[in-house]
Amino acid sequence: MPNVVTQLIVCFLAGVGAGLGTGFAGMSAAAVISPMLITFLNMDAYQAVGIALASDVLASAASAAEYGRNKNLDIRNGLIMMAAVLALTVVGSWVSSLMPSTTMGNTSMFFTLFLGIKFIVRPVMTTRDAIAQADPRTRTLQSLASGAVVGFICGFIGAGGGMMMLLVLTTILHYDLKTAVGTSVFIMAFTALTGSVSHIVIGGMPEILPLVLCIAFTLLWAQIGARIANRAKPITLNRITGAILIVLAVVILFVNFVLK
Repeated sequence: MPNVVTQLIVCFLAGVGAGLGTGFAGMSAAAVISPMLITFLNMDAYQAVGIALASDVLASAASAAEYGRNKNLDIRNGLIMMAAVLALTVVGSWVSSLMPSTTMGNTSMFFTLFLGIKFIVRPVMTTRDAIAQADPRTRTLQSLASGAVVGFICGFIGAGGGMMMLLVLTTILHYDLKTAVGTSVFIMAFTALTGSVSHIVIGGMPEILPLVLCIAFTLLWAQIGARIANRAKPITLNRITGAILIVLAVVILFVNFVLK
């Protein structure tokens, strides 16, 4: 078991990366925290994912509250999309269990890298007026269909939900970046809660110190990231979001390929 100082440093760095990724881009904390805990603290993978999901709950909820206070959150369509995501995640997981085993571990990181480059090269400059002008029925159907696709893919490969939701919300539903991130973290708060409770029920309570440290640091930096994001100009937010995603993707890919 690593000493307390090592746990503190690793959890702090993981919390900074996960928190900023959540607050700025709606990224799942599991994409950052899990590989950090597994690689540097030699933690069991199932326990590490449970801690990451638990960290995601409060960080995503606090970020969603900040985006909501700034009117950058679509609760109605977020709930519709969330229902589809949760339902099809189960289906995707079942289909995946019937397929031959394949290596999908780094899919979400490559996707994160791609999305980071996209926000820098082709920033999302849609305004909230475009959302208001959309037909409510069409928006509902798009939310259901998009949530179903995201949920199935997440259940099938086991990763990438936050980033895929962000891509869908900005490219298919044509949300401005702030509303897309706000709606994404709103959905992620509920999906992370479901996942973390399942992990604790099935695998038992994870180690308390890393759990508390990761939750606290991720929550703190998610709030910082969300507050900065809501005050930033759209073009600036695109560039900062893109840069954060690229850095996180490169760091985690390095951890996965070089340090393991």
